[in-house]
Parts: sequence; structure tokens; C-alpha cells
Amino acid sequence: MVGRRSAPSVAYFLVTHALFFLLACRLSASQQARNYTFVHDARTAPEISYYDYIIVGGGTAGCPLAATLSQNATVLVLERGGSPYGDPNITYLANFGAPLADASPSSPSQRFISEDGVINARARVLGGGSCLNAGFYSRAEADYISGRDVGWNSELAKQSYEWVEKKVAFQPPMKQWQSAVRDGLIDAGVLPNNGFTYDHMYGTKVGGSIFDTAGHRHTAADLLDYANPDGLTVLLKATAHKVLFHTRGTQGKARPTAHAVVFRDSTGAKHRAYLNSGAHNEIIISAGSLGSPQLLILSGVGPVDQLKAHNITVVLDQPMVGQLMSDNPMNAVFVPSPVPVEVSLIEVVGITHFGSYIEAASGANFGSFPDNDYGLFSPKLDRAAFRGGFILEKIMGPISTGHLELTSKNPNVNPSVTFNYFKHPEDLARCVQGMSTIERVIGSKPFSKFRYDTLSVPQLLNMTATAPVNLLPRHSNSSVSLEQFCKDTVMTIWHYHGGCQVGAVVDRDYKVIGVDALRVIDGSTFNASPGTNPQATVMMLGR
Repeated sequence: MVGRRSAPSVAYFLVTHALFFLLACRLSASQQARNYTFVHDARTAPEISYYDYIIVGGGTAGCPLAATLSQNATVLVLERGGSPYGDPNITYLANFGAPLADASPSSPSQRFISEDGVINARARVLGGGSCLNAGFYSRAEADYISGRDVGWNSELAKQSYEWVEKKVAFQPPMKQWQSAVRDGLIDAGVLPNNGFTYDHMYGTKVGGSIFDTAGHRHTAADLLDYANPDGLTVLLKATAHKVLFHTRGTQGKARPTAHAVVFRDSTGAKHRAYLNSGAHNEIIISAGSLGSPQLLILSGVGPVDQLKAHNITVVLDQPMVGQLMSDNPMNAVFVPSPVPVEVSLIEVVGITHFGSYIEAASGANFGSFPDNDYGLFSPKLDRAAFRGGFILEKIMGPISTGHLELTSKNPNVNPSVTFNYFKHPEDLARCVQGMSTIERVIGSKPFSKFRYDTLSVPQLLNMTATAPVNLLPRHSNSSVSLEQFCKDTVMTIWHYHGGCQVGAVVDRDYKVIGVDALRVIDGSTFNASPGTNPQATVMMLGR
């Protein structure tokens, strides 16, 4: 009997070690592949260079775009940040928040504060926001993909999502706390239970994650695995200062045509990258919802009053550049737990019919960054709140919009941005309904293990309302009015968009209206944030 039992054990030992060896080889090969031969520090770049395509911004859209174009053309990517590889604060799920808390000049995130008083961040790293976010991967709703605003080909969008997912999307582990949130959402009436899916569906679902089962982040930079290394050059720490134009056409019908980008390396040395001659060659701006409108204005394409105020030569008076900026407001409730919980980021979402998305995260990592003093990572928050987690709601859209204005001709200086959170009453109504749903989740039987019986929901709301989640003035007893709670505790979920919207600044082929050989391809073109979380769609759009 002993001998018969030991045989499977030996077999199991051999099989598992063989699998481990194969996995190790795969990981080793992956790491070698990520030592991209086409990625260089901008200091090594020549003063003058020529390419078929020049992409400004190696972010969530820029990386898949570059990988795609490199198959049949020469492509230059100018990324103002560094590499995500080898940075444990980017790679490991347990370190989520550390880059956002890092306000140093070399940080992969650049902090900005909107005129609304909400503290926010923009990416400054190869891979863009996919290096900083909470990892949730979910496709846009079908109506968004085929709708009048974008009108994408549904089959091509599906193929492009799948192309992305082969590299960066995974099914999350769903441990106890996230499972309790899922079951609480179902108990609260966010139905049906759709199980695990990347698709956007009403009800409660487990979505994808760009964190694998080992807790390692996979970013848009990983999509450069698909690139043709002979067709691609990526320059890091290369800050674009302006797009250069010349005039093409006969007098009276002349149009500005983009033909070069001026950029500087980390020493301040100036370089120029020109387009090769060719009817299809283009400059593509993929610098994000702050960076893309900012660069257009710096290049002379924008509202004429801003251009004149900064002594910028007017190439095209385009009053809609920097307009219709939106940020989906997020509000959260901190829920201390009497029992330990796993460290988890967003894995579950409740997609309601009234336009609110309910998500959650848990664990002790959110309060572990002593240099941060704001939002979900503030050390001023009760440490007990992080033995537990928070349940948040984000509204769809939003309907409220604001604007962006240049503050300096230095591209490293953030522009001024106003989002006008909850200016439209329907946005506020959606928040109130979302918070009411969260109250029911907290009070549900499936979630009861992870809350203190002695803490009522109004007490939890007051705990959150007194926390330093933003720079807005506080009102006493915010929990009495959910409307006031929404306004007082508004935060960002980093899903801001607009500034170069389709139909206003670019056409439906993403060509900048009024000029030639220039496109914008990133979230700045969105009229609304796609799905529950936009990164899947931004990567798909790049592809």
C-alpha cells in the first residue's frame, strides 16, 4: 500500500517540477523579450532623424499603436518618462499606490490638482496609466463601440481587444473579501450574476485584471512584444515641445501640414524628428487627456486667446482644443473589518441600470506610504480602515464638463484643468443612487463578516467625510445628505478624458480638423469614458 501511494507522489513531484521549469523558461524568455533592443535613452538620439510615423507618448494607446504601425513602416515613439521594467512599485500589486504617492521629478506619475480641489495624477512612464492604475480590465459597452460618437467596426474592435488580452489580461483570484462584495452586490439587487467576463453587461460580474495570479502587473508596454524591432525606435525621457508645420497647397487653399516634432532629452539638448516624404506619413499625438491638448496648444493649434497670451504663433485657431474635459467622479466608503482581509484591487463590478458602477479594493497597502497626504492613500486615515477596504462608486459619462488652459510654454508644467464635478444634476443623482447601493451592500448578509456590528452606515460615511480625500471644504454631518456627501468627498478614479474630442477637434478617423498629417489617438478623444474602466478600450483603440 505504501509503495502504491508513493508512486503518484513521485510522479506528481516530477510533473510539477517539469511544469515549474517550463514556466521558469517562459518567464525568462519573457524577461529577455522585454529587454527591448529598440528602446533607448533620448540622450543617444541624433540631432536630426527621419521616420514614417512619429508618435508622441508611449502610453496606454501609444504602445499598441507603435507595435501595429512598426510592421510596415518606420516608427519613432517619444516617451517623456522612463521604463516600467525593474520598478517594484509598478510591478507588484502589493505596492499599488506607491508611484501615485511619489511626487519626485523622476516619479512615473506627475501629480496635478484640478481647479475643483481634487488631487489627481498623470502618467510619466512607458506604458502610461496602465503602469499606475488598479488593474481592472473590462471592455466598453456594445452601444459605445457601435454608437454615433465613435462608430467603430464591432468585429475589428473585438479582434483588437483579443490581441490586447493575449498579452495583458488575466482572471483575478477572487478571495474572501472580493467574493463578499460580489455576493453583497447580488443581494443588493445588482442582477444578474454574470460570472467572469471581459464584456460590459448589466448586473454583477468579475472582470479581468492586468495583474496576473502572482500579483505581477502587465502593462501596455508589454504590447511592444508584438513590434517589429527593425521598424521601431522608442526614446525614453524625450519630452516633446512642439509639432512643426509647413503650408501645403495653393494660395487661398493652403492648409498647415505637420512635418516634424521638436523634443528635448533629459539634459535639455534639442532634437528634431522629421517625417519621411510620403502621402501617408503622419505625426500622431498619444500624450493623454492633459498632454495631447497641451501639445496642440504649444504647437499653435488651439484657442487663439491662449495662443496670443503665451506668445505662440497661431497655426490654427481651434477653440475646442482643451474643451469638454471630464473626469468621472468617484466616491467611496471605508469599511474597517474585524477580521484580516486579502490585499486586492478592483476585481468585481456592479453595473447598474441607473448609470453607476460599484467596485471595491481591500488590504493594508493603501495606507503604507508616509509621504502621501491625500485621497485613498492618506496616512491621516484611521489605520483600522485598511484592515478592511473601501467600496466605491463611479458614475458613467459624466455629463458635466470643464476645460483645460495652458499655464506655461514649458511642457513639463501641468496645464490648469477644471472638471466641474457634479455640475449637471443627473451626475449627482447617479452618485446618490450609487451610494445607496453601497449602503445595501455593506448591510447585506454576505458582507456581514467584514463589518463591525457597532459601526452603522452613517458612522462609516462620517468617517469618510472627515478624511482628507480632497482639498474641498468640509460640511458637518455629511452623511445626513448623500448629495452633500457626494460633493464633499469627491475623488478621482483617474478616468479623466476629453480635450481633443471626436467631432470637435478630430474627425472620426482621429485626424485633427483643419490640418494635415496629424492625428490624436488616446482618451482625450473620448466624449465619455468607455465601460466601467477605460484602459482596455484605450489599448484596443491603439491597436
